[in-house]
Amino acid sequence: MVSLQEFFNQSDQSSNGKGVVHKNNIIKRNIIAHMALKGECTLADLAKELNISIPTVTKLVEELVADHIVTDKGKIETNGGRRPNIFGIKNSAIYFAGIEVNRDHIHCVITGLQNNLITAKRYPDFELEDNDASLEKLCDCIEDFIKTCGVDETKLLGVGVGIAGRVNPNTGRSYKYFTSNPKSLKEIIENRIHHRVLIENDTRAKCYGEYTTGLDGNEKNVIYLNLGRGVAIGIIIDGKLYYGNSGFAGEFGHTPFFDNEIICGCGKKGCLETEVSGIAIENKMAEQIRQGRNTILVDKFNERGGKIHINDIINAAKNDDNLSIELIEEAGEKVGKSIAFLINIFNPQLVIIGGSLSKAGDYIMLPLKSAVNKYSLSLVYNDTKFRITNLDENIGAMGAAMLIRNKIIGL
Repeated sequence: MVSLQEFFNQSDQSSNGKGVVHKNNIIKRNIIAHMALKGECTLADLAKELNISIPTVTKLVEELVADHIVTDKGKIETNGGRRPNIFGIKNSAIYFAGIEVNRDHIHCVITGLQNNLITAKRYPDFELEDNDASLEKLCDCIEDFIKTCGVDETKLLGVGVGIAGRVNPNTGRSYKYFTSNPKSLKEIIENRIHHRVLIENDTRAKCYGEYTTGLDGNEKNVIYLNLGRGVAIGIIIDGKLYYGNSGFAGEFGHTPFFDNEIICGCGKKGCLETEVSGIAIENKMAEQIRQGRNTILVDKFNERGGKIHINDIINAAKNDDNLSIELIEEAGEKVGKSIAFLINIFNPQLVIIGGSLSKAGDYIMLPLKSAVNKYSLSLVYNDTKFRITNLDENIGAMGAAMLIRNKIIGL
């Protein structure tokens, strides 16, 4: 077989895509994709699911075993008759990398074909800004991770990169960061690391990571609300991520909910982000301190030259700081009203609250759910479950890895 990268990059519609070899390669990719989703299976299972003959599937699986991609797990017990062999993906056969780019750090993971975490690394010395220095640092971190992660690079099929802001996965271009470069972010990173790259919105990556890792498989309509420095949503409809016409679906934070004069990062006034995002709460805390309000964060505010971080506010709330509790509860009530709008439209089975503000626990969730109950239709509210994310900080990078996996193997 050709190299794994060449094998999976072959187009089904390529000009030389004719003949038995090409058709067999397509079936092989389908076999791998089926095992990635369903796990171990018999030859009879594969033949039935993929609608191909037993002799053909036997021959192709034997070739995948010889190429060290599929492994023979031995015979399984049956109620009688001849015991069939069961086959599955070899644990060390294929890898994907996932990168989550945050404002002050980068999370990197390596996953296997079945979403199993192989290794993870955090790069804390990073600052996300729209400039060449930040872009260079990002590429350096990704390059270093791939070289030091401990897996065979020839088995690494792709790298998914989740980053905040408006992103078009089809063009590989970010419309918030690194916009002055004529090349797309996808092209820039690919030229540095020499691996196939997918650029994805960070909230969608987290949403897909939650969907593939944290759910039981019964939820097919899910909204993931990312309450971090900004506000955005990921949407799962009938088990699929919803992108919209141009790949920009989910920019919920820029919905004009408020009649205020606060200018949002998008340049408009009154956006949801101007009142309920991490930045908004930080700004409100700073203003309250300047006005003389009492809080345990005064000393930290002064030490940092008039700056405060949302994590400081959350920690202060957990230590019974009244002002911090007040600001978080106010944000919870306002975002709950906005979620009522969402669930009236989408009627999801589940709403997951993620992002840094989710760490506030009941301080954010109780006013949020109370407002949703108040402003949504009761039939819709009663049919929707709410929960805070219970997954670790690797989830965005895991989601990005799975999305590049899906693109490459055709899921």
